[in-house]
Amino acid sequence: MVVVLFAGAVLGYVFFQSQEQQGRKDAAAAYTPSETNKDPSKAIPGVATATFPAGQHINPTDRVAYTHFPPMGGAHDFAWAACTGVVYPKAVRNENMVHSLEHGAVWIAYDPARITGDAVDTLRKRVSNQPYTMMSPYPGLDQPISLQSWGHQLKLADANDPRIDQFIQSLRRNQYTYPEVGASCSALGPGQFDEDNPPAFNPVPPGPGARPEVDNGAPAGDERLSNPSTGGAG
Repeated sequence: MVVVLFAGAVLGYVFFQSQEQQGRKDAAAAYTPSETNKDPSKAIPGVATATFPAGQHINPTDRVAYTHFPPMGGAHDFAWAACTGVVYPKAVRNENMVHSLEHGAVWIAYDPARITGDAVDTLRKRVSNQPYTMMSPYPGLDQPISLQSWGHQLKLADANDPRIDQFIQSLRRNQYTYPEVGASCSALGPGQFDEDNPPAFNPVPPGPGARPEVDNGAPAGDERLSNPSTGGAG
């Protein structure tokens, strides 16, 4: 009798695990890009979108007057940030992170004043060693968490929000939503982006010589220079 009960418990556990795994697969499939569903993120509540031209590069000493914070596209540095599942301990320069979005990466940014401890660990598990994914603190966010891919952004309050996985599944390396399909996420060589010592985020608004988000080579106007939510720009 005991053996029968034990065997039944084992079979029940295996069945439950199988059902749970199938449920995760089914949920993921709903947010997997395809020819008939090129941007599954359209079904995720709260996702904001914008359109940016590709390939607008600036020099390492230049700054961009972004209009979204964190930025989700636009002009950016020639060197992209390493996005091979890197969890940056400190905030990184916007202009490098944006270039990685152009390569198909998803960037998880969080406000270190509000996301700490277990919540940071929960986010880290979604990023660490995952291809085309990166994470960094971003001081002064208007929401505790912000997810970015090229032309897409989702702001959240909870590290356990299921929309985080939906966003990643929908947009990481989604060939229909980013410009440079097939581009690398590995850091460039010496003298370029240093994954271990990346350019730091600058919270001070850029001056009149900043490049506009959509860059035609001319400085941005003063009205583009300040972050409406925090008073800063990177």
